[in-house]
Amino acid sequence: MRERRHELLCLTTPLGGAPRLPSRGATMSNEEAYAGGLLNRALDPATQPPEIRAFLQAEIELLRDLTASGMRVIDLGCGTGRHLALLRDRLALGVGVDYQHVYLVEAHARAGSHPLHFVTGDATAVPIASKFDLAICMTNTWGTMSDKAGVLREMRRLAPGPDRRLLSVYAAASVPARCEWYRRLGHGVVEVADEFILTEGGFRSEHFSEARLRDLVGACVVRPLAEIAYVVTF
Repeated sequence: MRERRHELLCLTTPLGGAPRLPSRGATMSNEEAYAGGLLNRALDPATQPPEIRAFLQAEIELLRDLTASGMRVIDLGCGTGRHLALLRDRLALGVGVDYQHVYLVEAHARAGSHPLHFVTGDATAVPIASKFDLAICMTNTWGTMSDKAGVLREMRRLAPGPDRRLLSVYAAASVPARCEWYRRLGHGVVEVADEFILTEGGFRSEHFSEARLRDLVGACVVRPLAEIAYVVTF
């Protein structure tokens, strides 16, 4: 199973028409949704409600506070490598892992001559033996992954030091802003449950309570982030 990142969704859209829904009984996997390539559009500030923009900026500020010159950082579900690119002047090594190769082409272009490297791979079976000072999985990537325990195992293996792993995930307070975000992207929400949002095409994105995060992650520190999210250090 390949695992990836970013809070995105997509349906197939005919030229000049509305999104085409799957046939009756069919659903779109999160993997198929991400393969549709709407990541860059979702990261366009023009599509984002204010709460989402504030969350994305808070992530950047958090990473800048946590990283020091000479650190080695690995980003699981890195997408187009935007977080590593923002940190590139201070990192001794940055490695991004994502199963969508097309995103990594853009990530390589962003890297330039800096020590950033990008690997097409599965976040539950990262093909890297090296150890890192920090392992990150940002922007609710973990909340779209099916094998959450497998991702946590890899993060612990890659960054074995205490409190060297970082997740950012959505809280239930994010639901109204996320529903609006999806609507702006042309993808209606058909179900809002205690733990997830489901779109017309079958994309499923989770949100978390502090108690659920502690159950899933184990020993960790959970802190609020930008009013609609949590950052988890473990």
